[in-house]
Amino acid sequence: MSSPTIAIPDAELPRLLSLIKDSDSVELKLTVPESHQRSTVVGLGMDALEAQIRQVFFFDTPDLALDHAGVVVRARRIQGKGDDSVVKLRPVVPAELPAELRQSENFNVEVDAMPGGFVCSGSLKRALGPSEVRDAVAGRQAIGKLFSKEQRRFFRAHAPDGIDLDSLTILGPIFVLKLRFTPEELGRRLVAEMWLYPDGSRVLELSTKCATREAFQVAAEVRAFLTGSGVDLSGEQQTKTRKALEYFAQALRDEER
Repeated sequence: MSSPTIAIPDAELPRLLSLIKDSDSVELKLTVPESHQRSTVVGLGMDALEAQIRQVFFFDTPDLALDHAGVVVRARRIQGKGDDSVVKLRPVVPAELPAELRQSENFNVEVDAMPGGFVCSGSLKRALGPSEVRDAVAGRQAIGKLFSKEQRRFFRAHAPDGIDLDSLTILGPIFVLKLRFTPEELGRRLVAEMWLYPDGSRVLELSTKCATREAFQVAAEVRAFLTGSGVDLSGEQQTKTRKALEYFAQALRDEER
């Protein structure tokens, strides 16, 4: 959540500004080291009992061919809400995306900024009924049924040749606790996600979304608030999705031995 003016190398700032200008939103993110997670929860006054439970499934080939091509295919079950599915491409250059895709109400272009780096992604989302993901991962319906025609076209345009949705391997689930809260001192909503991996490891990510025009100001304000609350901003940044994909792909390889 470090301010881009401090964390991003000067040579990268023009590219970052160009991506932000043409994106729909900016999400500022910070991964908190495991050794500081407990103190962060206490310092920010987070109440775990207010968190929403989520179950996240990824779909890829055993050798993560989609991930290597920059394609993420995901489905989620969300407590108290319906399921959803997403096909995501990253990195993208917003100005180079087809106009038809940009105009879709289901498509969003977002810049994720974190200490030391940033990435721009395009996500095509579909809302699902409350049992569809469970049926798919249990083998009662094809994986491809979770995705709309629009998502399937997007997938075919960017996935490596010869890979189709129904042939993908299920990687997951990951259990996630998601908490939305608004610290009085900050005056804007933060989101905390705790990803719980089967080996007992955890990733705690803090984030906040903002309009593109206010990204730098919000980054500075949030950085000051977190620093004042004792949150460690210097830890190694992890990608929740990449860690999950690599964990389950390795588990598959271990099973085959």
